[in-house]
Amino acid sequence: MNKKRWFALLAAVVLFVVSLGFRFVTSVASTNFEQLFSFPENKFEEEVLENGTQGKLVVLYLDGVIQDTTPSSFINTTSYNHRQFLEMLEEAGDDPTVDGIILRINTPGGGVVESAEVHDKLVEIQAEQEKPIYVSMGNTAASGGYYISAPADKIIAHPATLTGSIGVIMQGYDLSGLADKLGVEVNTIKSGEFKDIMSTYRDMTDEERELLQTMIDDMYADFVQVIVDGRGMSEQTVRKLGDGRVYTGSQAKDNGLVDELGSLEDTMEMMKADLELENAQIVTYNQPFGIDRFFGMSMKNLFGKDTELFNMMDSIRESNAPRAMYLYSN
Repeated sequence: MNKKRWFALLAAVVLFVVSLGFRFVTSVASTNFEQLFSFPENKFEEEVLENGTQGKLVVLYLDGVIQDTTPSSFINTTSYNHRQFLEMLEEAGDDPTVDGIILRINTPGGGVVESAEVHDKLVEIQAEQEKPIYVSMGNTAASGGYYISAPADKIIAHPATLTGSIGVIMQGYDLSGLADKLGVEVNTIKSGEFKDIMSTYRDMTDEERELLQTMIDDMYADFVQVIVDGRGMSEQTVRKLGDGRVYTGSQAKDNGLVDELGSLEDTMEMMKADLELENAQIVTYNQPFGIDRFFGMSMKNLFGKDTELFNMMDSIRESNAPRAMYLYSN
């Protein structure tokens, strides 16, 4: 490589570093450091969506796959954070100034355990704090998204919402044929017959399939019971509707899975009218602007769309084994 090419390469590196530095300085310059290093009394900041003087309603947004994947705090500032969402529910439930909670749900579902944890927290708030909970369904509120909606006092969906997908799924790969073609042999040392159940490198036995099907059936029975309890429907009806298919919001209203059709704004108006709080203040919760959020936004500014790659890698690392899911996937 001649001197001109070395000089051009060096100039490109310098420009890249200067560009990153400029973005970082811009982030720092626009930061309120007094707010950055403050220690708020409440765990979350309230953002006012609609001003009012008569009571208060809280809107909480559940977006993305319901998984407890512990997203990277410096990079991932927007995807679903399971622990944080549970804490938001708890804060809304414990706050004596909150008269009602609206969940804006846009999710294809997710983990069985995580969905159950959100569902149980909602039931706890209803029983202990006696606060009404309404669900506003977005584009998708399927499988685990419907599981956590079932106990709501009122479910409102858009006519084009995709919901339902009642059921449980567990999937894995069988690469044994490919391994044979490539001459790959896998040596497995195991302590018991079923230790490598759903192995990627061999066929599943009939006994293993029966064992896993029993597990799935038990989880499905729990899903059915959640809807029976939450919607007041018969088990026979729920099982007939719960064959895994998805429904539009209009179809879901016709078969009793949702109560009304409308938008998030319609849901707000319904709750205000039902609670006789026509001039209620409506707020949502945001993570306090602390040092973690500052660096997260700074890293997002530096790397732009590359943050999507980091989020994808987080998901891949967390999904390295088959698991039962309340999940709609197409």
